[in-house]
Amino acid sequence: MKKWIIGLIVLAIIGFGVYNWAVGFNNKAINLNENVSEAWGNVQTAYQRRNDLIGNLVNTVKGAADFERNTLTDVIEARAKATSVNINPENITPEQLEQFNQVQGGLSSALSRLLVSVERYPELKANQNFLKLQDELTSTENSIQTARVRFNEAIKPYNNHVKTFPNSILAGWFGFEGKPYFDAEAGAEKPVDVEFDFDK
Repeated sequence: MKKWIIGLIVLAIIGFGVYNWAVGFNNKAINLNENVSEAWGNVQTAYQRRNDLIGNLVNTVKGAADFERNTLTDVIEARAKATSVNINPENITPEQLEQFNQVQGGLSSALSRLLVSVERYPELKANQNFLKLQDELTSTENSIQTARVRFNEAIKPYNNHVKTFPNSILAGWFGFEGKPYFDAEAGAEKPVDVEFDFDK
C-alpha cells in the first residue's frame, strides 16, 4: 500500500476524531448552558413571587391609618429598583450578579424595616390578610435560597466543562465562557430576620 494512502487514512481518522470531540464538546456545553438558563429562570421566578407578595403587602399596609409614609416609600422604591435589573443568563457577568444582589439586598432591608414598624399598629398585627402575606413571604425567602443554591449547582458542571483543558480551547472557538457563581451579600442568604419590640 502506498505511503500517501496510509497518511491520508491516518489524517482522516484524526480529523474524524477531532470532529467528534468538537461536536461532543459543543453539544454538552449547549446542554449544560441550558441547565444554567433554567436554574436562573427559577431564581427570577422566586424573586418575582417575592416582588408580587411585597406589592400586596404594601397595599394592605397602606390601609392602616397614619402608617409611616417614609417606610412605605422606601419599600416601593426598593421594589422598583429590584424589578428593573434584568440579567440574561447567556452572558451573565460577575458585575451583573453583584448589581442584582445589591438591589435585592436593598429590598430585603426595606422590607425588614417595614415589618418591624408594623408592630406599632395593632390593627395590622390582627389583619389576617397581612399575616397570610407575611407567612408567604417567609416561605418565598426559603424558595429564593433554594433557587440560588440550585443555580450555583448548575454553574459548576458547565464551568468544569468549558474551563478544563483541552475543552478550554474549543470553548474559545465556540464562544463559551465561564459563568460566575451567585455570591450573596453577607447575611443575604438567610431569610429576613424580624425582631419585634413588644414594649412599644
